[in-house]
Amino acid sequence: MKKIGLLSDTHGYLDSKVKNYFSEVDEIWHAGDIGTLDVLDELRAFKPTKAVWGNIDNNVIRQECEEFLRFQIEDVEVLITHIGGKPERYSKPAHEELQKNGAPKLFICGHSHITLVKMDKIHNMLWMNPGACGIKGFHKVKTLLRFSITADRIHDLELIELGKRA
Repeated sequence: MKKIGLLSDTHGYLDSKVKNYFSEVDEIWHAGDIGTLDVLDELRAFKPTKAVWGNIDNNVIRQECEEFLRFQIEDVEVLITHIGGKPERYSKPAHEELQKNGAPKLFICGHSHITLVKMDKIHNMLWMNPGACGIKGFHKVKTLLRFSITADRIHDLELIELGKRA
C-alpha cells in the first residue's frame, strides 16, 4: 500500500500545514504551477515528490519537471499533467496523450483551482484535480487530496481544506 499526498497550484507558496497533512504519506505528487524551485525543493526534502510543470512555471522548473508524467505505482498506471481539462472536455494536449498512449487508471491534473474527483466512463479512468493550495488565484479555500493505492485499488480518498486563500 502507498499513501499519496496530491496538491497543485502552489504558485510559489507552500502552506506550512501541508507537511502536517502529508506527514504519513509515502509520496507527494504536484500537478503543476509550482511557482518557484524553492517550493519543489522543500517538498523533495520532505518526501519523495513527483511533479509536472504548469503554465506559470519558468524554464528552471521546466528543466526539473515534465509536461506529462506517466508511471506505475502498485498496479495502477498514473498520468499527471497540469492543463488536462476534464472528462468529456480534455485539453488538446491531454486528449492527444490519451489517444497516443492510452488511458491510465488514474488521470491527475491541476490548473482549474477547483477540486473535483470524477469517474471518466468513456476512458474507464478515475480523474482527479486537487484544486489549489497556494494564495494566488480565484479559489476561496486552499485544498489538498490524500489517498491510498493498494494493488489496483485507489481508496481512502480525503479532501483536506487548509483554510481561506488569503
